[in-house]
Amino acid sequence: MTTTTVLRSEWTKLTTLRSQWFTPLLAVLLSVGITLAVNLAYAQDTSLTEDPSIGVFYGFNFGQVALACFGILLMGQEYNSGTIRSSLTAVPRRGLLYGGKLLVGSGVGLLAGLLVTGGSLLAVDSTLGVDLTAPGTVRSLIAGVLYCPLLVLICLGVTSMLRNLTAAMGLLTPTVFLGTIMLSAIPGVRDVAQFLPDRAGQYALRQQPDPNVWYGHWTGLLIMAAWAALAVWGGWRSVSRKDV
Repeated sequence: MTTTTVLRSEWTKLTTLRSQWFTPLLAVLLSVGITLAVNLAYAQDTSLTEDPSIGVFYGFNFGQVALACFGILLMGQEYNSGTIRSSLTAVPRRGLLYGGKLLVGSGVGLLAGLLVTGGSLLAVDSTLGVDLTAPGTVRSLIAGVLYCPLLVLICLGVTSMLRNLTAAMGLLTPTVFLGTIMLSAIPGVRDVAQFLPDRAGQYALRQQPDPNVWYGHWTGLLIMAAWAALAVWGGWRSVSRKDV
């Protein structure tokens, strides 16, 4: 089995399983659709203009849950259905199989990031208008594109460690949607919660600095990337060392 063959097989799995190709599409539709609806309804809300990135990525707060589900399903469905055994029979080199999933997942995540960021930018530009020359705008858009593949890699890696679709869904989706937001609202915990992957990544999307955050915007993206690397490494150790 070559890398090209493995990538082709993983792509075939992705495109023939409705749940896998529909979730990143849903992430794009939710992100862009909610962003457009909110900007049309609250175009005069100062919270959307003080930091324009809030308006641009408003819908992504909901769309990212679907994207997290995509990362979970990429690996979780293999364990849930038992097809991980036949997959490893066809591709005995576990690193090759795992690497194929990482490449396909991050590639789809990057495409989703481009569509989410570009679509949301157009939605805001058609309502409030966007000043691309404003400080931090380009950096915020770049972070928006990169956030998506990093989130997919984190979810794929953690699911590989848990080796259970239900456990991964039960842990990751509520954590991404509500868990870290609630932790960030608790005094005394807020300082630690800002180093969690989605909190750091979300700060990278912002244009304006926050005096309560201990690091810069680019550093926030690097923190999220470090979490993604740790999750990928942990997933690799699980896939390579544990029986299926």
